Amino acid sequence: MAYDYSELVEKTKRWAEQALSAGWINTETAQTLSDFDARTPEALFNHNGSRPLIVAFMGGTGVGKSSLLNRLAGKAIAKAGIERPTSREVTLYHHKDIAINHLPEKLPIEKIRIAQHEDETKKNIVWIDMPDFDSTEQSNKALVFEWLPHIDVLIYVVSPERYRDEKAWRLLMSEGNRHAWLFVLNQWDRGQQAQYEDFKQQLGKAGFVEPIIFKTVCGESTYPDEFADLQSTILSLSNKHVVAELEQRGTQVRKDELKQKLQNSLQKLGSHPAFKKAETLWEAQWQTTSDQLQQGFVWPIQKLAAYYADHAADLIGNPSTNSAQSDSTVNTLWDDWAQARFGDALDEFVVKVDELGLPVAPLKNQLALLRAKAPKIVQAQSELHVRQALAYPGNVLHRGFLKFVRFCEIVLPLAAIAWVGYQVFVGYYDSNATHDHYLGIDFAIHSSLLILISWLIPWFILKKLKPSLEKSALRGLNKGLENAINMIDGEVLNIVETVTQQHTVQLKQITEITEQCSAGEGYKPEKTGSDNPLTRMLIN
Repeated sequence: MAYDYSELVEKTKRWAEQALSAGWINTETAQTLSDFDARTPEALFNHNGSRPLIVAFMGGTGVGKSSLLNRLAGKAIAKAGIERPTSREVTLYHHKDIAINHLPEKLPIEKIRIAQHEDETKKNIVWIDMPDFDSTEQSNKALVFEWLPHIDVLIYVVSPERYRDEKAWRLLMSEGNRHAWLFVLNQWDRGQQAQYEDFKQQLGKAGFVEPIIFKTVCGESTYPDEFADLQSTILSLSNKHVVAELEQRGTQVRKDELKQKLQNSLQKLGSHPAFKKAETLWEAQWQTTSDQLQQGFVWPIQKLAAYYADHAADLIGNPSTNSAQSDSTVNTLWDDWAQARFGDALDEFVVKVDELGLPVAPLKNQLALLRAKAPKIVQAQSELHVRQALAYPGNVLHRGFLKFVRFCEIVLPLAAIAWVGYQVFVGYYDSNATHDHYLGIDFAIHSSLLILISWLIPWFILKKLKPSLEKSALRGLNKGLENAINMIDGEVLNIVETVTQQHTVQLKQITEITEQCSAGEGYKPEKTGSDNPLTRMLIN
């Protein structure tokens, strides 16, 4: 399926806008993907599938462009230099029935000279004499670049003395594949064959396999030249087929340029496998940082455990009245030192991700939220587990044993009292029946000691084996800190996973647009050697 160029441009702009807002590309890249030159030769006309061929004479100062156009018209329509051979305006030469409806934007009207003719053989051609692009006047260069996108065929004019002009070659290399090219070695009456061969060799280096070069002279001259061949070649190109082919090629060139921009942006996004390494990088970084944090928390945790042990009743019984005080105390656990260590870990992680050639702005934006969240995680987990530890001090086995002793503290004295009571009742009954002496002082003392010991032993055990609130608080704080560190680790890994998924989506979107630039048959030029001279006028 072939995609329209304007549709591809719109997709690219939408992608660049959202990628910029998400931080995947910078402003410069977004501007590159949003800056497209929509100027084309067909944009000059209101046409319904038929328009003239736009042909322009282009060259440096003093090579005779204006003289060639005047010779073509048979009269002086372009201003040839007299005092100084410099063209400062654009000259348009076309049939009177052709109307150019849309001139290039920001074009100074006073620098346009229009001449018309009634020659039907040249009806389908608009001839343009361009200003000298190598002039010291910047306005001349601006005029050239303003008109270049509207040109189908550029007739590149040089002279024997100036065919190796550096400025001309830079322009040729930058604009080479956007136009069809004909070359004129003007002022040939002063040239040599060696210069012609050298010029042809230079064009070959620029990408022209068999460039079409005409040797001409300025004005009317008896010196034999190839001006008539130049004119007939242009006339042979002024048909619908060639114009349509140039339009098709121009569209494909723009698609290729768009594709290249997308590929450059795709490289800046990095690869999916590279982003998968980020998780491993963080694990290694966090292992080192968490060890540092745990070592640094040893003393603050001990101090905080003592505080909680002293305020355990208030903390568990009425936490709302002590929230402000406990919050300020817990915050000392995650102090500026801890925040600095955590910030350093995140910064180091971002640097390592950047070294993988990946965009780090989306990652930094999400990690910035976690920087502020980390103290709250430590505070919440520490207070939660210390409350649980103080509410249920000791371990499970310890608490079970103490529960059994508390049971014994009640049951054993009751059992002893019941036994003593039973002995009193039975002794009294037996003494009445046998008239023996009733119990005695020894029994009273022993029974009292039994009851006392049955209560005292569990009480003593409970007192001696009561869990230390400070140790319980210390255990709770350590567990809370461990959970908090694991939660922070999990938060970072979730962020990495989320950013990786977002990165995959970005890669998929830009890859789809890139592939759409090549979808369809595209432009396929005719093979070199065809009767169509256009095949020799294009860079391969």
